Amino acid sequence: MSTSVRHPFLDHPGPIAFAHRGGAADGLENTAAQFRRAVELGYRYIETDVHATADGRLVAFHDATLDRVTDGAGLIADLPWEDVRQARVAGREPVPLFEELLETFPEVRWNVDVKAEPALRPLLDLIGRTGAWERVCVGSFSEARLVRAVRLAGPRLATSYGTRGVLALRLRSWGVPAALRRSAVAAQVPVSQSGVRVVDPLFVRAAHARGLHVHVWTINEPERMHRLLDLGVDGIMTDHIDTLRKVMEERGTWV
Repeated sequence: MSTSVRHPFLDHPGPIAFAHRGGAADGLENTAAQFRRAVELGYRYIETDVHATADGRLVAFHDATLDRVTDGAGLIADLPWEDVRQARVAGREPVPLFEELLETFPEVRWNVDVKAEPALRPLLDLIGRTGAWERVCVGSFSEARLVRAVRLAGPRLATSYGTRGVLALRLRSWGVPAALRRSAVAAQVPVSQSGVRVVDPLFVRAAHARGLHVHVWTINEPERMHRLLDLGVDGIMTDHIDTLRKVMEERGTWV
């Protein structure tokens, strides 16, 4: 593992266990009930996603529309909060406001994927208003969106790399010159992308040499978890929160 900590968000003894969408395998992804289950299981890092409603309320939700996982329908960006709050995930649990999650789970650190540009400023405003700079790491596939986030918030904001930043780090690991954004604190990556291996010893060493954490998503099988932890990755994101806890307990790294 990397020995340096570039931001308080990463201050954790040993590899970080992330509950991906709170533990999506349970069927209640990105709900307060699922986040509570992860916290009760011992998770202190939770991955979630945010969208902004038509009236600027920030909700923890993965998709752009309500259709896939709720009994509601429509684009979140086109709906007011009063409509979105009526939807139920799996017909049971309401869509939560991210602000309420920060308040309800004060010990949790949140890895937040900003799914669309309209959610960026409300998220940064919320982090600033609540003083949650040490509790939130902002991610996105869009490197340009992350550059804007850092420009707006400054070095107190923790961010991971977007797709372009990960590509640059992958090239650097092969000895190919590529410009890297210095403000990132982590590379959050799949094992492979579009048939190209991302996470291997070269990539982990290149990240650690620059003081970056490597967090890998979305890993659900115990054998893959063990292999990645043997490789020295700094965190794993999983839908299967019971499985990852068991693996880390076996290794003596569950905190």
